[in-house]
Amino acid sequence: MVGPDRKGIVAAVTDFVFQSQGNIEKINQNVIGGLFGMQLESSFRRESLDESRFRLELQGIGKKFGMEVKVHFDEPDRAKNMAILVSKEPHCLETILNAANRREIRVNIPLIVGSEGSLKGMAQKGKTSFFSVTHRDQPQAEIRILKLLEKFNIDFVVLARYMRILTPNFVWRYPNRIINVHPSLLPAFPGAYAYRQAYEKGAQIVGCTAHLVTEDLDEGPILWQDAFRVRWDENVDSIRKRGQEQEARTLLNGVKLFLEKKLEVYWGKVHVR
Repeated sequence: MVGPDRKGIVAAVTDFVFQSQGNIEKINQNVIGGLFGMQLESSFRRESLDESRFRLELQGIGKKFGMEVKVHFDEPDRAKNMAILVSKEPHCLETILNAANRREIRVNIPLIVGSEGSLKGMAQKGKTSFFSVTHRDQPQAEIRILKLLEKFNIDFVVLARYMRILTPNFVWRYPNRIINVHPSLLPAFPGAYAYRQAYEKGAQIVGCTAHLVTEDLDEGPILWQDAFRVRWDENVDSIRKRGQEQEARTLLNGVKLFLEKKLEVYWGKVHVR
């Protein structure tokens, strides 16, 4: 639920879940600049839940409070639906698609969204729907992307070198379900020019980090990290090439860990059960 902060929202929703014979597993809420966001996970017995009625009645509560409500049903026995967001660099997307084709990961990839159309051919080769969403206005672009995610019943999102910063309005809708890869061992060398920073600072070890996305840029809980030692005679292009190969492996390992369903996130850190 996302909308203007008002009293009574949490009580109304939790009571509704209780009356619907649901068991609340997790609840997170936050307020930034008067904008309220809440994510609630509940479990139900399959035979006792009328999904259409539940969705309609919960949206009615949201309307009463002026809130936008998104309901997502995540059946534990089916393969997850993953959306991949890209820009123009192909290496991470190619590695994930190849892993899915080899059944190295059990996942459906019904949707790829690009900030431009450079990788459309790669998506078509993998028989995956591709949509190009321009980013002259980031909030408007995100509204369109969110509609696509809902249309394709997406469970989680992977940023495969998606060179855009997601707003809190987007991140709140997929808490701990957006995976990004950053070309450095966070929390060092933030931003888009990590390899050049590493080169200019004379770093002897360069690495990559797969992490969950939060409202704070490049500060989300870490899923996987890896590194390589820089050779004395390397230039920035050589470091970038080796780094991109490692980015793809690191992101794939982060996705694998997520799909194993063994993760718990608390106090800003990933714990493996």
